[in-house]
Amino acid sequence: MSGASALEVIAAGPMTTVQDAGRFGHADLGVGRSGAADADSYARANRLLANPPGAAVLETTMGGLRVRARGPVTVAVTGAPVALSVEGRGAATESVLHLPDGAELAMGLPDRGLRSYLAVRGGVDVRPVLGSRSTDLLAGLGPDLPVPGTVLSVGPPPRDFPVVDHVCAAPVSGDLITLRVDLGPRQDWFTDHALDTLLSGEYEVTPRSDRVGARLSGPALERSYAGELPSEGMVAGSLQVPPGGEPVLFLADHPVTGGYPVVAVVRSADLPRAAQARPGTRIRFTARTRP
Repeated sequence: MSGASALEVIAAGPMTTVQDAGRFGHADLGVGRSGAADADSYARANRLLANPPGAAVLETTMGGLRVRARGPVTVAVTGAPVALSVEGRGAATESVLHLPDGAELAMGLPDRGLRSYLAVRGGVDVRPVLGSRSTDLLAGLGPDLPVPGTVLSVGPPPRDFPVVDHVCAAPVSGDLITLRVDLGPRQDWFTDHALDTLLSGEYEVTPRSDRVGARLSGPALERSYAGELPSEGMVAGSLQVPPGGEPVLFLADHPVTGGYPVVAVVRSADLPRAAQARPGTRIRFTARTRP
């Protein structure tokens, strides 16, 4: 059931998708979880508006999103900090904003980070696919990418009301981030020198990165075996190493299986920071214990 209000997309920026908490329980069909890449910012946007935890939002990459309210709506923007305006007047991120009918909200470019989240009270009400409203770019599931002229219905408002007008969120990481990893499951496929390199070297996010994964540039990781693995299951946070030796960090739309060895897995608590690493961001990896 849809509410009377809606959001009309005027400009979609470099990349805008509809995302929710993800698509669960379909890995046997070759369908991954998908969902918001920065789960922390996504959840915070919904909490600000008293939405249920799984409500769908708009995830933008490098800002540039502009929407117009059709009917009065209440929204919040979280994640990568963007210059935000409502009807040309400055507005605050991490805050509850009330848009009257016809009001236009515009996002600028984030000064740090990569992904911002626009939540609307009642949630973005698009048709779910396999139990989720998320767009999975790899599997080609979920709603189409919003384009100028797209009208997104807003669901009925929840019973609860927002209890705060603004939250103080931890700043999005800048040019260098450290991510905690657990080694394995295939660390034995790499030399001791490769493991030392992974945990002491520095990698850079390349422009060949998206919601599927962040391709990293840096010291190559030398294998101890020359063969290839049969395909095996993959999870978000996997550091898969192709034959060239530079790892790929799997993100929200990662494949559910892969044949290249996984040297380590980024801890789930650190994945929201990984999702905010824009091209040029330097990454260091640390483990609880070194080999």
